[in-house]
Amino acid sequence: MATHLLLNKRLILRSAGLAACAFTALFLVRCSDGDSAIFVKEPLPYSQDALAPTISTETMGLHYDKHYAGYVKEANALIQGKGYGGKTAEAVIRMTADDASKAAIFNNAAQAWNHAYFFKCLKPEGGGAPEGLLAEMIDETFGSFENFKAVFLTAAKDQFGSGWVWLVLDGETLAVITGANADTPHAHDLTPLFTVDVWEHAYYLDYRNRRVDFVKAVLNNLANWDFVADRLEKALPPKE
Repeated sequence: MATHLLLNKRLILRSAGLAACAFTALFLVRCSDGDSAIFVKEPLPYSQDALAPTISTETMGLHYDKHYAGYVKEANALIQGKGYGGKTAEAVIRMTADDASKAAIFNNAAQAWNHAYFFKCLKPEGGGAPEGLLAEMIDETFGSFENFKAVFLTAAKDQFGSGWVWLVLDGETLAVITGANADTPHAHDLTPLFTVDVWEHAYYLDYRNRRVDFVKAVLNNLANWDFVADRLEKALPPKE
């Protein structure tokens, strides 16, 4: 009887620990159980058909369940036994960004993080123009929201090959940047605010080679400016 009770107690404690890890996950978990999985496949904040017709259900299914899931799985496999246990994904990205011998880890880690963030930058019936501090800083940096969109679309058009277009915070200033393949603002000490995936898997089924049309449709119909504004306010230093 005593042994049975002890086993039950251990199972309860184990379950409570796993529940705590799941509860604290935003984009990934940080449970320091040796080399436990750092990256998790985050649940979408909407159903896979919720972004249609801008992004079709078929595209979302392939993007989320195949591409994103593949990066998460591969990133966790590559870091096993390499001493990354207890690190955040951002830390793994920074530790491997400029090391050619760790390119595979960086590529999969950054892609897992980028995708988790991209999906949170979208919402059904999104788009329109941002408000508040985000709108003020966009006007200050780009002259107007329309000018910002023009800069963002030009960056998407000019990005050669696969990659990402980002609105980032550089110190206390906004900027639009692009990154090839898995490149991410975390590798350059920049704070990501908003992004659109311009790998072909993100749009080709719906838009064929019309990448700019895809990015424009995301800006107009799906951009989650509330999420972006919240990220901006948390990233800026508090005003005195």
